[in-house]
Amino acid sequence: MSQPIIEFKNLNKTFRTKSHIAEAVKNVSLRIRKGEIYGIIGFSGAGKSTLVRCINMLEKPTSGSVIVDGVEVTALSEKELRKERKKIGMIFQQFHLMPSRTAFDNVALALHGLGLSGQQIREKVEKLLTYVGLEERMHAYPSQLSGGQKQRVAIARALAADPKVLLCDEATSALDPQTTRSILELLQRLNRELGITVVVITHEMQVIKRICDHVAVMENGEVVEEGEVFSIFADPKQKITRDFINTTSNLSEVYGLVEREDPLVSLSPGEVLAMLRFQKASVSEPLISSVSKQFDVVCNILYGDLDLIQGAPLGGTVVIISGKQNKVTESLRYLEEKGILVEVIKDARVSDQSIA
Repeated sequence: MSQPIIEFKNLNKTFRTKSHIAEAVKNVSLRIRKGEIYGIIGFSGAGKSTLVRCINMLEKPTSGSVIVDGVEVTALSEKELRKERKKIGMIFQQFHLMPSRTAFDNVALALHGLGLSGQQIREKVEKLLTYVGLEERMHAYPSQLSGGQKQRVAIARALAADPKVLLCDEATSALDPQTTRSILELLQRLNRELGITVVVITHEMQVIKRICDHVAVMENGEVVEEGEVFSIFADPKQKITRDFINTTSNLSEVYGLVEREDPLVSLSPGEVLAMLRFQKASVSEPLISSVSKQFDVVCNILYGDLDLIQGAPLGGTVVIISGKQNKVTESLRYLEEKGILVEVIKDARVSDQSIA
């Protein structure tokens, strides 16, 4: 297992005014491994941005410690901290580009003070802007660039000092879906090709699902759930995590169909309406086909939602199963034994009633 490049130990951050005390981060302990893409998700006010800003000491913790690449940054002097910050790049939702400077000059500014010659700066800036796909827009001003292009300039600027860590604070929240996809692909590429550890702060579970290896879920300043992305999606423990996951899937729409008594989910006597969710990355058997043959039941698939997370299929289907009562029951038990999470939403084996 890779060693952690970032470690939080019992971290707390409290903001105080004359009339109010706000505990933004409460006793957080996390380990982020070198070379991974780590997501931190939470609603507005959850503390995720404050937590991440403690990595480069843009916010200084009230107590606890932060260790980055073996150095306890919470114990450094201002001079030592300026040196360590060069290892940590950061991009933001609003790009933070200087409007009076071209894309080239915005990136070049990050290289000043590093002891490079003018020629070296020029070569490096050209290389970085080419890497992020802006070789033809180097001399454009921010006002002449699209949102996605501005974020690419910001990424090139963040890479200027060859950081080991890139912090992304809601970096795609201001972008349309297609541009978001292209920026996330760029982050994956630099993680893969340059070996940079990427920390993604977001309120969008779709972003976590698309690129992250691990995720921490924050609520009211605390980490309430943490783990590999596939495991979190397959078996979320906390309600807030389930709520986030439901925003990326249409499976939960079945509850609304039942509540509205939609004809699509009406049952005949003996039938069962069930949601079948894959829980394990190893599930690959044609289980619904096997169930139909083995137990002589009919499985009517109403709709499904299947996605690839960390290279493994994850999702599920909503089905109506009909047949002899004992065979329907045996088929549901069989699916559970095969690692499928079975939720009976409506059951007409005895009477037509919702048990959700």
